[in-house]
Amino acid sequence: MSSNILTNRHDFLLLFEVTNGNPNGDPDAGNMPRLDPNTNRGLVTDVCLKRKVRNFFDLFPPARVSDTANGYNILIKQGAVIETEQKKSIKAAVESLPKDASDSKKAETAKNWLCREFFDVRTFGGVLSTGDDVLKGSAFGQVRGPVQFTFGQSFHAITPLEVTITRCAVTKEEDAKKERTMGNKHIVPYGLYAAKGYISPAFAEKTGFTDADLALLFQALLSMFEHDRSAARGEMIVRGLYDFEHVGTQHANNADQNKREARLGCAHAHILIEGVKVALSDEAKAAGKTFPESFADYAVNNTWTAENLPKGIKLHLRHVGPDAAIGPRQS
Repeated sequence: MSSNILTNRHDFLLLFEVTNGNPNGDPDAGNMPRLDPNTNRGLVTDVCLKRKVRNFFDLFPPARVSDTANGYNILIKQGAVIETEQKKSIKAAVESLPKDASDSKKAETAKNWLCREFFDVRTFGGVLSTGDDVLKGSAFGQVRGPVQFTFGQSFHAITPLEVTITRCAVTKEEDAKKERTMGNKHIVPYGLYAAKGYISPAFAEKTGFTDADLALLFQALLSMFEHDRSAARGEMIVRGLYDFEHVGTQHANNADQNKREARLGCAHAHILIEGVKVALSDEAKAAGKTFPESFADYAVNNTWTAENLPKGIKLHLRHVGPDAAIGPRQS
């Protein structure tokens, strides 16, 4: 994998499903599955998806190539104290600079240290100015990451269920005479969700996000639910990851202009993503179904081909395999 800074823009569509589980509980609603009150379509927050990616890297951190290469630690994780790591970065920055270095230079070096050490800072950004130090009030105290997600939203309305459960053991000694205790959990019988993602090379340059980081991000997205099983999320599956890479339209002789196009983008993201159509299958409609019960009730139609894909775009079918791709269309 290349350690070069990402230079091409990417827009992607992530399709994932839940069966008899709670993909993202709402603490303001008794941990019921989140939903849009206007349409009753299910929601999964961008923060939830980022949490899954962070958890994947926390469980399976890639090997670091060298001390100066990007690290894959996670800053925002359970039990972490952000100020503690922040102080480490400031200490490393001060020790690497001349004694007469300005506070602005120290803040920039501290920010770069945090981006290099922590995958989630380098990828998603974060607020770093949490203490009373050189980062506070600095232009480098907030980092905007190159990778951003939208909320995931189900294609059809969901029907959250509250399921009562029992336990034969009790928690407190005074309840020892009870035969069982009662509880409840919320589930979605079935839902297929879509989330969109956008990756900016302009911000990748600022955080040091590389081509290798991108490849690992897609690996995490494809596998994040495999190691997140729980009583609430027993069956969640990624069904599609469509990655639209902007590669430019120019001839090789015009490399500078081609690089600019790949960085800026060769087509609007919404047009690219809307080329992947998801609807109830003909078989489901013929059976009289108005809502899906499984993925088999859906028809996912990728309308993009090598002939109609916008010039300068390469579509990677990440869920199919690392080499599965369409385009770019030739002149």
